[in-house]
Amino acid sequence: MTKFGSELKLQIAKRYLQGFISYRDLASETGVDDSSIRYWVKLVRHHGDQAFVFPYTNYSPAFKLELIQFIERTGCSIREASAIYHIPDSSMARRWKEKWKKGGYDALRMYEKGSKAVSEKKNNTDESIESVKRENEQLRAENAYLKKLNGLSSREGKIGTKEKAQVIQELRHAFRLQVLIKVAGLAHSTFYYASKKLSQPDPDRKWKRRVLFIYNTHNGRVGYRRITDILVRKNYKVNHKKVYRIMVALGIACQVNQKKYVSYKGKVGKTADNVLDRHFKSDRPNQKWVTDITEFRVFSQKFYLSPVLGLFNGEIISYTLGERPTFSLVEEMLDQALEKKEEHEDLLIHSDQGWHYQMAQFRKKLQDHNITQSMSRKGNCHDNSVMENFFGIFKSEFLYYEEFDSIQHFKDRFETYMHYYNHLRVKSRLKGNSPVLERQMYEKAA
Repeated sequence: MTKFGSELKLQIAKRYLQGFISYRDLASETGVDDSSIRYWVKLVRHHGDQAFVFPYTNYSPAFKLELIQFIERTGCSIREASAIYHIPDSSMARRWKEKWKKGGYDALRMYEKGSKAVSEKKNNTDESIESVKRENEQLRAENAYLKKLNGLSSREGKIGTKEKAQVIQELRHAFRLQVLIKVAGLAHSTFYYASKKLSQPDPDRKWKRRVLFIYNTHNGRVGYRRITDILVRKNYKVNHKKVYRIMVALGIACQVNQKKYVSYKGKVGKTADNVLDRHFKSDRPNQKWVTDITEFRVFSQKFYLSPVLGLFNGEIISYTLGERPTFSLVEEMLDQALEKKEEHEDLLIHSDQGWHYQMAQFRKKLQDHNITQSMSRKGNCHDNSVMENFFGIFKSEFLYYEEFDSIQHFKDRFETYMHYYNHLRVKSRLKGNSPVLERQMYEKAA
């Protein structure tokens, strides 16, 4: 297999994260095993552009044992843990774990190049009794340190400076401080700073609980801006920078880091002027609607989604999902949407110049309900950018984010997501309200 450099690995991983291609197709195109690509993607998710700039080439026995105990403690997969700990290949962690199971901590040391254990064997005859004592103290300190570290019940995720300082404090009565600090891999100043903070309660403990609750409620689809909006909506006074800092401390981030279906087939009917003209703001419900069709695949099966979106609050007024882009797909969507329009309301509906919207049946139905038709200019996607934005959100937050067991499972989850989008997904533009809540507040005030 061709050896790939860091830049090329980063490009391949980012291509997958953009949501345009599957693991299987990417592996076929690049000639790389899909398991390798999956690991590259995990590295990029955890470490961004520095994913393939590895901080170490040799790993200490303490580091290896810390990774193994992290896997045992959390139940995390070897591949996921390897990505979190930023090592080049998950097979390294797998070998470490096998050695550890067979021979314990010593097995992680015996083949370590340049380690004190090997050095001791090579130079045993020349080594002084005093150096042997220091070595034994170092080994005992390492073992005690790692056992204590593993026994801390309060930590979550990757071990931090606070936990390391806490263990050192607990072992000071049995080992020299300088030995413990060396084993922990801390600078003296870092240890003393962390020790001072140990007695102080975490000032952000309540915020961490709130942020984590919101994050889990939304299944990881929300970032710091939308979490801030939700907190403000609940009358908490918090800055988005603080929420961002807390998410970094918790090790969480929005997991939602599109081939577009083109329905234009020339002039098959009558087109309309661009009446909307990118004036996407609306003062009331059922004043301006936008619509379009998008194509995507699930288990090699093509699907077409045809929604109507209200510009007042970004709510999906109605939608249809089908396996073919027929006119009935659009007609049924329009019929459903018209049930929510009052007779007296002046409404404008905007689309591209797709053949569905040029059809005489479609235009007549709009005329019968006193609806003004508007169309984007040919080849200009920005004229309907709000609809394009929704499709991007739909694909990144749902289609490429969730995993489906079957077509029926996909359809069930699809209905759940559409309800979530309208009723639960908050928007900064709506001051932390969901689309449905914003409409209800308007109707109540009217």
